[in-house]
Amino acid sequence: MPRILPLIAAQARPRLIGEPLAAFAAEVAAAVEHQPQTRLVVFPELHLFGDGDPDRQRTEALQDAAEPLDGPRVKGLRELAADLGIWLVPGSVCERGPEGQLFNTQLVLSPDGELAGYYRKIFPWRPHEPYDPGDRFATVDLAGIGRVGLNICYDAWFPEVSRQLAWMGAEVILNVVKTTTDDRKQELVLAQANAIVNQVFMVSVNCAGPTGRGRSLIVDPEGNTLAEAGDDAPVLLAADLDLSAVERVRTHGTENVNRPWSQFHPGEPPIELPVYQGRIDPAAWTPHSPTF
Repeated sequence: MPRILPLIAAQARPRLIGEPLAAFAAEVAAAVEHQPQTRLVVFPELHLFGDGDPDRQRTEALQDAAEPLDGPRVKGLRELAADLGIWLVPGSVCERGPEGQLFNTQLVLSPDGELAGYYRKIFPWRPHEPYDPGDRFATVDLAGIGRVGLNICYDAWFPEVSRQLAWMGAEVILNVVKTTTDDRKQELVLAQANAIVNQVFMVSVNCAGPTGRGRSLIVDPEGNTLAEAGDDAPVLLAADLDLSAVERVRTHGTENVNRPWSQFHPGEPPIELPVYQGRIDPAAWTPHSPTF
């Protein structure tokens, strides 16, 4: 049975640090008005934390702007999601951790106004970013729809992240991005590659120019482009994702051929992975299957 997730990936210009949340609320409302059937709206990395010099990480300003997840910023975002009755990913925020850390944290707000999940970026873009790394992967169940995995910008360069999220049952990986550099073209290849090798949808939403390099992208589980944005202009990428395609592709194979999640036979020995001090255990290789 089809399970349709209508979403908008908003390639937008960052808003200045400290700007009243009302301006962002109007921006989200306009996106929903553009596509009234939308269930999920996703904005780029650090969308609410722009400054006048996009290629410079303003550590002091980011530190000053950081709040805990129970602070007024997240409270206001929860209320916004509830007012509009949507699932909302407002990009990522500067989070003040419980021990004073500075995290780059992706949020998912529910239509009921709850913080449904969050993810602290595991791979900050070093040496350029001042954030402390997170230490756990995160998926979120969108009630009655499907399961999304959370992923921030440079995380996409580490295939282990997308692999783990897919194994945890993610059918869509939301990669929020703030790429201001020439490597955006490589990130497009990574979005398609991560979709193909994990047989998941990839949503890679970058900020618009002049800050970012744009080129936001939505890819299906076989690596086909469903929607694509240009380099600079703000744009709302809309797509209806049929999440049942994930099960179909994994069952019948990419192009009805390749089934990497069905690679192993029962009883085959584990494959040692010395770089991780771990292993691939064939008995535990199959991804979790969310039930909706």
